[in-house]
Amino acid sequence: MKNFKNLIGLLSIVAVSFTACKKNEGGADAFGNRSTSAADYSQSSLPVVAVSGDITSSVTWTAGNVYELSGVVTVRNGATLTIQPGTYIKASVNTPGVQNGVLVVAKDGNINAVGTAENPIVFTSRYLLDGDASTTGKPGDFGGAIILGNARINVGDKLIEGLADNPKFHYGGTNDEDNRGTFQYVRIEYAGFQLAPNIEVNGLTLGGVGSGTTIDHVQVSYGLDDGFEFFGGTVSPSNLIALASDDDQFDFDNGFTGILSDCVAIADKNSTHSTSGGNSDSNGIESDNNAPAEDGTFSLTPKTHPTLQNVSIFGTENKNGISGLGYRNGIRERRGSEVSLISVIVSGYNTGIAFDSDANASLSDISSTSVHGFNNSITAAVGAYADGGGNTLVVNATNASTFGVAQPWYNTPGSPATVTLPSWASGWSKLVF
Repeated sequence: MKNFKNLIGLLSIVAVSFTACKKNEGGADAFGNRSTSAADYSQSSLPVVAVSGDITSSVTWTAGNVYELSGVVTVRNGATLTIQPGTYIKASVNTPGVQNGVLVVAKDGNINAVGTAENPIVFTSRYLLDGDASTTGKPGDFGGAIILGNARINVGDKLIEGLADNPKFHYGGTNDEDNRGTFQYVRIEYAGFQLAPNIEVNGLTLGGVGSGTTIDHVQVSYGLDDGFEFFGGTVSPSNLIALASDDDQFDFDNGFTGILSDCVAIADKNSTHSTSGGNSDSNGIESDNNAPAEDGTFSLTPKTHPTLQNVSIFGTENKNGISGLGYRNGIRERRGSEVSLISVIVSGYNTGIAFDSDANASLSDISSTSVHGFNNSITAAVGAYADGGGNTLVVNATNASTFGVAQPWYNTPGSPATVTLPSWASGWSKLVF
């Protein structure tokens, strides 16, 4: 059995407060990089309950079992899936090219997944639950979690990305206060599935999820695509951690207008990163109003306009050893997207914040925000963002700025497993795998 007791000392989650706290053009590359030390998931000794197909009547998953998902498991027809604190969920053995281990809460289903700081709910690789010290997890071992809702999106109705077309996988409606339930103190590890180029299942995908839904204290680690992706909706999650996603840490599309507060994105310098035109192209945040095929003028409404408050986006301390474009942008606004930034930190990317020519910067506002870029701090091809004051802009081609955070970099020499996280991350989050 894998032993993690000796690793606890490596994981330093220091209780401090931060100053603020893809859609790739080419195919996404999987990556196998993660810490070589395997942790002990003692739940491998628990009974395994196989789950497949649709959940159409309410059910509870308990911490006394490990739940093994086969294919796409969908909660629908008014059913509620309750998951107790401390419960572990994995996927069955993957078949190449076949969707597996994906949990979907349809827009007529409900989720009540409420973990605790002491006993989070964990979706993870089957290879961390097999009792075999020689196996380790890799991106794509688990499919991912998807919550669909009835809030507005700017195309009315849409099939969620990454799944084959079926009415139960569609989302969007007219109820911005829609409530799909609660998702708290949850970790999602080694998730992802690519149905086709640019059509992937992320760690946690939210489609048309309304403001009545509660989502907080969720970590997504080592995913095959994006960490968190929001397709429209009005949900306002908090206390999110995105660690080492292969593509973007956070992604917004199709009219998302919620508020993200107290969130952190941490990149892994040694990952291969997703590619665009043959070059690495990983962003801390990537934001689109809509896809070109949906509207070539990118003017569909509601417009994608999230508000980020006390959010920190960290790339890498320096550019040594990163090929191609590496970490391109801390935040990339494109295709008609808009944004409001309040007390945000962006550091460790070639460009801190980039407004593409199809995302007029004058429709966005930035205040009390610290931005570093190796090459540029903030660039705007069209318009000038509304400056609310209190912003700090730094360009340093050699080293990134910590902006007062004791240790924001995952790959700092001499302490590769140590990152300073805010106090709200203590207990339930995990940086060593």
